[in-house]
Amino acid sequence: MKSQTDTSRIPITTDSAEGPKAAGLYDPAHEHDSCGVGFLVHLKGQRSHKVIDDGITALEHLEHRGACGCEVNTGDGAGILIQVPHDFFSRVCAQEGIRLPAPDHYGVGLIFMPKNKKAQREVFRLLQNIVEEDGQHFLGLRRVPTNNSMLGATALAAEPDMYHVFIGRGDHVPDLDAFERRLFIIRRVFRNALDRGDIKEAQSFYVPSLSAKTL
Repeated sequence: MKSQTDTSRIPITTDSAEGPKAAGLYDPAHEHDSCGVGFLVHLKGQRSHKVIDDGITALEHLEHRGACGCEVNTGDGAGILIQVPHDFFSRVCAQEGIRLPAPDHYGVGLIFMPKNKKAQREVFRLLQNIVEEDGQHFLGLRRVPTNNSMLGATALAAEPDMYHVFIGRGDHVPDLDAFERRLFIIRRVFRNALDRGDIKEAQSFYVPSLSAKTL
């Protein structure tokens, strides 16, 4: 069987007059403008922390996604999308008394929320009720460590608290795809409940992601 070409070893050459040449999976015909987007992947599907490190390096070189403020250290907020890092979460969640099931049997969400602690407690109870009513398992919450030392005054004024929420797959859910659909529904029901309820600062709560596959 003919082996697949390892394009990681194929240099992409550039001609000052004609631009980069086609090489491996790269074809300059696919080049087009985009706003602050990068994509990194291991061609053989191997998971490694290096992919994350390289993604963060690329992110640090993006000035912004679509807008920036008047301060040089206040942008519109950019991040990275990754596969759920099961080994990492198993370790850090165990330190906080959260026992995670096997991969594909739990989902993880990221929640941005205002610093009002009373509102946070009310929202946590609301989310837990929605999860359990759907037949899933509310496993726990983890405060996301952050470093705001590089933020400008405008960003600091609106800085949210950030939490990971962990949701276990219910026994009646047959497979991962069905679980993904349940997590999507939970996320939408949660958002609608916030919009209809009377929790203080409800509009400041935001769930960027809730999935068993990505974070």
